[in-house]
Amino acid sequence: MEPRRARAGMRMEAMRTRAGMQVGAMRTRAGVRRMGGGRARWCMAWALAVLVVGMACGCARRGGEERQVADREAVGRVGGEAAGEGAREGEGKAREGGETAGEKGAAEGMCKEHGVLEVLCTKCHPKLAAVFQAKGDWCGEHGLPESICPICHPERGGKPAVEVGADGAPADGLKVRLKKKGTAAQAGIETVKAVVREGAGGVVTTARVLYDGTRLAQVNARSAGVVRGLKAEVGTRVKKGETLAVIDSAEVGADRARLGALRSRVEVAEQHYQREKALLEEGVGSQKSVLAARQEVDAARGEHAAIAAALSVLGGSGGGAGGYTLTSPIAGVVTERNATIGRMVNTEQVLFEVVDTSWMWAELEVPEGELSVVAAGQGVTLTLDGLPGRTLKGEITYIAPAVDPHTRTARVRVPLANEDGALRANLYGQGRIAAGVREAVMVPEAAIQRAKGVLVAFVKVSEEEFETRRVEIGVREGGLTEVTRGLRAGEAVVTQGSFLLKTETLKESIGAGCCEVD
Repeated sequence: MEPRRARAGMRMEAMRTRAGMQVGAMRTRAGVRRMGGGRARWCMAWALAVLVVGMACGCARRGGEERQVADREAVGRVGGEAAGEGAREGEGKAREGGETAGEKGAAEGMCKEHGVLEVLCTKCHPKLAAVFQAKGDWCGEHGLPESICPICHPERGGKPAVEVGADGAPADGLKVRLKKKGTAAQAGIETVKAVVREGAGGVVTTARVLYDGTRLAQVNARSAGVVRGLKAEVGTRVKKGETLAVIDSAEVGADRARLGALRSRVEVAEQHYQREKALLEEGVGSQKSVLAARQEVDAARGEHAAIAAALSVLGGSGGGAGGYTLTSPIAGVVTERNATIGRMVNTEQVLFEVVDTSWMWAELEVPEGELSVVAAGQGVTLTLDGLPGRTLKGEITYIAPAVDPHTRTARVRVPLANEDGALRANLYGQGRIAAGVREAVMVPEAAIQRAKGVLVAFVKVSEEEFETRRVEIGVREGGLTEVTRGLRAGEAVVTQGSFLLKTETLKESIGAGCCEVD
């Protein structure tokens, strides 16, 4: 239809051109008649030539342009309809896919623009490109690491083989590959199989050693005064009642003087009472005088007893009218001394701390979710960081009735005998309460490594490849460590040489999910 319309247009244009030529010729002839002569003939010839050339050029140009326009309109209309339909469909899919990808990318830390993990995007972080290029993990065509290129490897979703640890520690599943089969033997890498032990498990918590609260004494001044002498120092072992310091007190001197006066008053009152009593028996005295004398005796004795009791709390005399001795109320070792000679002290200051360390307390922090299976009388096994290789046992005697609002744990107390004095306050460790005992996976302590605050172990996959596992541990017993998460029984775990593998996983060039060791 379009070419046919173009030809019809050309015919109409030719007809209009011929009509124009005829009108022009008539006007030219009229002009010639007016002008006359040879000049008129020359002008008419020139006008006819211009009209003929213009008609030919105009017809050709208009015909070509109309054909081109018709062709372009035909092709454009067909292609435009297809392109429009495709564009609308593509736009809908893009919008739908973009929204889905955007939501998913935001949830998984993906770069929306380039379709890879944000932390590994070399287009957003150009400095990372050199790292991946040095490892040979580089897609030059798309400017992204080959291992995560979403165009070359769409099945990987823009992620490496394993997640990169956001905390900077080795990711779970990261593989360490040795280039040569004999490298493991040359490096001294040894493995053992994780084993299952019966009777392990239980409730595992943190533990802290404290002084036994019933065997701790804090000694302060009985009366305000001045320290005149020290009889004990930090670390001194003292017996019950042994002198710690000598203090001079004006108040004590005044009380002692009053005590002497009251003693005399009691004697005089008793003599007066006896005399009044004798007079009453002879019929000379009165009953009222006897009762008054008796009342005076009782008052004098009461004041004397009060002052004597107050002075008895001070301890023995320290020499001088106002001196007294500060003594230890229990047998133990002096752990604190806050008194110095010549210092003025009052009754609120703690001058000495004495502790009997023959028994200590272990305080466990039990999570609120585990309290339902914990009860008084259950056995507890403890291992302390400061006493490697030693296991302590005890029983729960107290469970706190309240949960700490900040830590959401309850305190559990376990008394521990300390005959050799090895236990010291503020030692930390782990305690395992024998509640819900189960089978547990155990590995040697050397198999567990700490990398940037995360505990990891390495499992042998092949002769030259090892896999990193993030683990959680329980109690330690006899050189073995319980693994509550991350390992299975029977897996070959690296012991000797695990530190070497840990250092390889911490290299700055890691990012593609594995690293090679020469």
